[in-house]
Amino acid sequence: MTAETPTEPEAREPESTHGVGPWPGGRESWPDDPRLDPEPLAHGDTRNVVDEYRYWRMDAIVADLDGKRHPFHVAIENWQHDMNIGSIVRSANAFLAAEVHIIGRRRWNRRGAMVTDRYQHVRHHEDVAAFAAWADAASLPIIAIDNLPGAVPVDRADLPQRCVLLFGQEGPGLSQEALAAASASIEITQYGSTRSINASAAAAVVMYEWCRRWASSA
Repeated sequence: MTAETPTEPEAREPESTHGVGPWPGGRESWPDDPRLDPEPLAHGDTRNVVDEYRYWRMDAIVADLDGKRHPFHVAIENWQHDMNIGSIVRSANAFLAAEVHIIGRRRWNRRGAMVTDRYQHVRHHEDVAAFAAWADAASLPIIAIDNLPGAVPVDRADLPQRCVLLFGQEGPGLSQEALAAASASIEITQYGSTRSINASAAAAVVMYEWCRRWASSA
C-alpha cells in the first residue's frame, strides 16, 4: 500500500506453491466473514501470503497488519533508482515495519518488492531535509546504517524501540546530508574481503536485529 501515485505498470501478485484451492463445499458453505474475498473463495488463493490471511481481502489484511505493526520505520535514499529498494520494502513487510520512507526520486523500482508494497505503507519525501523534518516532528531518532569510521557494530549498538533505520544506495552509501541528519551510525560486522554487503541484505540484518530485541515486547 503506497501513499504515492504508482509510476510503473501494476505488478502481478506472485503466486505461491503453497496456495489453497477454492473453499471446499462451494459457495453455499462460504464462512460469513466480511474479511473474506469472494474471488479467492471461488477460485483458490495462490497469493504469497501467510496461511492466516488465506482468502482475505487485501484491505482486510492491511487493516489487520496495522494493528500489529512495530514502531520502527525504514528509510531509503533514492537518487539512482536502486534495484535494492524493492527488496528492502519486501523485508520491511516481512519484519512488520511501521512505514517505509523513500527519500529523493518518487519513482522507485518495485520489482524486488514482489507486490508487498500493497500491504506496506510507503511514504515519499522530496529530499533529506523534508525527511529529517518529518522524523523530528514524529520524535523518531534517525539511525544511519553504513560502514563508516565511528559506526558501532549493530550487535553492540543502541537500537531504540522507536526509530528510523536509514539506508543508502548500493555503492555510494548514504549521502553526507543524510549522515548529518542521523543521531547515530551503525555498521554490520564483516569477516571476508569485500568492503560492503548488498544494501537489501544489510537492511534485512538490521531489521532482524531490531525484532530480536524488541518484537516480543513492541
